[in-house]
Amino acid sequence: MYKYLFGPVPSRRLGMSLGVDLVPRKVCSLDCVYCEVGKTTKLTTERREYIRFDRVSEELRHFFENNPDPDYITFSGSGEPTLNIRIGDVLHFVKKLKPGIPVAVLTNGTLLSDSNVRNDIKDADVVLPSLDVATEGAFNRLNRPAPGLNIDDYIQGIVDFRKEYKGEIYLEIFLLPGYNMDYDELDALKKAIHMIGPDSVQLNTLDRPGTLPDLKPATTEELEKVIEYWEMPNVEIIAAAAKRKQVLSYRKDAEDAIMEMIFRRPCTIDDISKTLGMHISEINKYLDVLEAEKKIESVHQERGIFYKPITTL
Repeated sequence: MYKYLFGPVPSRRLGMSLGVDLVPRKVCSLDCVYCEVGKTTKLTTERREYIRFDRVSEELRHFFENNPDPDYITFSGSGEPTLNIRIGDVLHFVKKLKPGIPVAVLTNGTLLSDSNVRNDIKDADVVLPSLDVATEGAFNRLNRPAPGLNIDDYIQGIVDFRKEYKGEIYLEIFLLPGYNMDYDELDALKKAIHMIGPDSVQLNTLDRPGTLPDLKPATTEELEKVIEYWEMPNVEIIAAAAKRKQVLSYRKDAEDAIMEMIFRRPCTIDDISKTLGMHISEINKYLDVLEAEKKIESVHQERGIFYKPITTL
């Protein structure tokens, strides 16, 4: 079992993706209300070697000596990967070890205003930054940033990265009713998208509970109306969670193990992770599918969010 690698996971966007986790859970520069990984425990913009380069590189070497190649190697996981000051070294190690496998970086984009961060990830094949809002008020309500971050620098950082970066940028926007779907916010977002010029804009919304109770996902119809309102050709809705089962890396044995555990008693993601030895980000992929198929449901309790089988099974 690996400590800093997970999967390959059934990614809706990247196929069979091997995850590389460069920060402990949950070290991040944002504390987004919708985060499925959970509430941020260390809210920071401080870059340092949270997980040592030699430990990550050792696991990567072992993985590729003993497993088939994935479709992608993806920097993502328990928090914001660009907070690790050695991300560039890990990326170059991967490129040298497996030059034929594309590398993706999933980032909230908040640190791209730092030229060092931009330089660290410039050799990735695909970068998927997030930008959910384009006004300061919505930024504070939805993303709850670390002190010192502001929306103007955030957007400008992604703009600057687009100018310098030669690979593809897929801009992810997480839409949440009551937070960033009024016309003023959509107009501001459209302006920011034009400034950035990404290769693709990918709309997302809640699959499962975030860090606050009673959050409501946007419906498919609402997301389609946003696309119509923006009138931009490169905007798409990320495929529904149930379609993840069609990805070759989807493991029925992992789904069965999760279901068997939940069937015995309601469990949190942490319970499942500790028992099955699976990374939280990997478990999230399977929970998305199980909830979409109405096999399980979530319940907010004092200790957290618990998952249990739907009683009609």
